[in-house]
Amino acid sequence: MASDTLAGSSRTDAEITGLDALEIAGREQSPTRLRRAWSALWPKLAALALAIAIWQGVVWTGWKDPWALPGPATVFADLGHYLVSSALWDGLATTGRRAAVGFAAAVAVGLTLGLAVARVKVLRAALGSMITALQTMPSIAWFPLAILLFQLSEQAIFFVVVLGAAPSVANGVIHGVDYVPPLLVRAGRNLGARGLNLYRYVIAPAALPAIVAGLKQGWAFAWRSLMAGELLVVIATRTSIGAQLTYARELSEAPRLMAIMIVILVVGLGVDAAFGAADKAIRRRWGVLDQAGN
Repeated sequence: MASDTLAGSSRTDAEITGLDALEIAGREQSPTRLRRAWSALWPKLAALALAIAIWQGVVWTGWKDPWALPGPATVFADLGHYLVSSALWDGLATTGRRAAVGFAAAVAVGLTLGLAVARVKVLRAALGSMITALQTMPSIAWFPLAILLFQLSEQAIFFVVVLGAAPSVANGVIHGVDYVPPLLVRAGRNLGARGLNLYRYVIAPAALPAIVAGLKQGWAFAWRSLMAGELLVVIATRTSIGAQLTYARELSEAPRLMAIMIVILVVGLGVDAAFGAADKAIRRRWGVLDQAGN
């Protein structure tokens, strides 16, 4: 009996070899959650420290007067006062509402247009290259037309935000649908998926990574368009982050100007992190990212 047990154990050890043994060893040595968080955080902190050091070094060279280029200590002190003021939160409320409404409209237009162009050959021939051309067009170039059509109003900003973001979303959908394997589509049809059900259960899930990438790029274009719009279209009765940036420039308040720029950067990083988390969840569900991976 003992010999049978030893033989069975040796067979078990022999079976757990090669790639299986490496995988088990990797799981046993997987880092803790705290260690993974630190490994993802320290490069960002190092880059931030390097940027601040370079900034301070440029200030010490005397390249510009302190009133034009203040040092990090002055700017961060002003940022602390700005964070506890009502001006920041009122401006963020206005800018956030514009961003949410404009991006939602751009997503609706982009998804609809992208699906139509991806599946209808006539529309692809007519609009495919036009969508790419619109995507490459600088959003600032739309503002003369927007102001001519809507004057200095909310509608002008909304118009440019949608035109800036929708082509990127549409292109993401088109590329995602184009790269859906035909075998999946045929399999879905053989299982009875037709019309909207084919898109819901087969094409949309298969194209989801490219669609998320298009949404991420579309948000970047929407945020840039919105900031440009708020710098150009200043509505006196409604404060916003872009309007406050304009006021700081006109009053030569360099610390406040740079503090607002830091806020804009942090908002962009936060939304990018949200899209990154969504992309990671999709890749993990697809099996292309290890469950214990970063």
